[in-house]
Amino acid sequence: MPALTKRSPKFRLEFVANTSHSVHGGLPAVEALCQQFGLWEKLRRLPGLDCRQRKTHGYSPELIVAQLLYSLCSGGASLADAERLNEEPLAKLLARVPRFADQTTVGEWLRAQSPQSVAAFWELIHQFVSWVLAQAGARRWTYCDWAEAFFDDTQIEVSGPSFEGARVNYEGHLSLSWQTFWWGPFLLEAHLDSPGDVSAALPAMLERHRALWQKQPGDFLADSGSSAGVYLNAIAGAGFTHWSVSYNKWTEPLERLAAAQPEAVWSASRPAKWRDGSAITEQHCRVRHQPEGCQQPQTFAVVRFKGADEFFWNCRFVACDPDRADAAAIFARHRLKGDKENQIKEVLRGLDLHHPPCAELNANRMFYAIAALAHNVLIALKLLHLPDDCQSWQLKTLLRQVLLLPAALVRHARVLVARVQVPAAWLCWWRALMTRLWPQPLVGRPAG
Repeated sequence: MPALTKRSPKFRLEFVANTSHSVHGGLPAVEALCQQFGLWEKLRRLPGLDCRQRKTHGYSPELIVAQLLYSLCSGGASLADAERLNEEPLAKLLARVPRFADQTTVGEWLRAQSPQSVAAFWELIHQFVSWVLAQAGARRWTYCDWAEAFFDDTQIEVSGPSFEGARVNYEGHLSLSWQTFWWGPFLLEAHLDSPGDVSAALPAMLERHRALWQKQPGDFLADSGSSAGVYLNAIAGAGFTHWSVSYNKWTEPLERLAAAQPEAVWSASRPAKWRDGSAITEQHCRVRHQPEGCQQPQTFAVVRFKGADEFFWNCRFVACDPDRADAAAIFARHRLKGDKENQIKEVLRGLDLHHPPCAELNANRMFYAIAALAHNVLIALKLLHLPDDCQSWQLKTLLRQVLLLPAALVRHARVLVARVQVPAAWLCWWRALMTRLWPQPLVGRPAG
């Protein structure tokens, strides 16, 4: 092969006004999936979304949700990005509107939402997730045929004094608290509020969604923010097959209890590595202890460890269900919650949700609920239709490979055709996918 070097390009550039081309050629796949679920009709029936005084004027709620959904699923992150869809002829054709709402109108609609309409929207997301999982192969979203539930809180930092509900967090930054509940790869529910009790929304979420893990084995994972007695009571009574919660608060009674255990109850010593890579020796056992606020004694898995130059043992604890006897296996399974924590980072990075778009708290709650729906639609597209070797794709990769494709609108035999240009290796996949999902026009149907 001859040597290749970078050389200056030799061609002429010309710029023309765009009226028939789009860079969002993958949006028909999103629209087809939403139509298959019946999303738009369900949104029309959802109570509280339509805040118009005259229903025959203005933008309907399902159209504004579609506008935000199209924007978020094609790399947009703000209300201004949603308005810029007016420059995309394919997006307007999918919604069959001459023009989308401007950002002021979208912001007014978000501010008009109530806590009841936000809760109804999350219930619709629950229905969508259930619909997807009923079709998806279990091996694609479960861990060894076990469904995983995960709860965590993350801080969304804001700038400026005008954000309703924002407070200074433990790191000294002005922020909002976003408590998220995950079922498999899907963001099932979330609650945006002022920083405070980081698990305040957990008991109600467990009660609303418990029917999901009654149908199959479920494993619940959470960090130490959910280790207070009231939350351990809720988790233990939620009906999970197995559950585990990091426990690093109020550990003095547990440390005394672990120190009092006879040597016979500890597992055999085995070598391991600490987080910094240093060599340690560790042993495991289980103990029973009733923390303050718990209705009954709880089971704790304990690991004690020390380095070669240390004389005293260090201990770590995980609150867990009483049905598992192997404390080492409990810790090994619980450490996998790091993968679930990455899901939160992925949705924040992939959809660029680090900056709430509105000053009003309830408007931001609805925006983040729509963002969760956009995330779940993209995950459903991957889970249901992409091949196995694409299941590890992150959102950024999914957007680049599937959504951001060139497309041209042309008329052929009085029929408007969207010609999406895809890589040759993906041509058969796209044709097969849209044959399954895209509604075919009836014979004799007029163009448009």
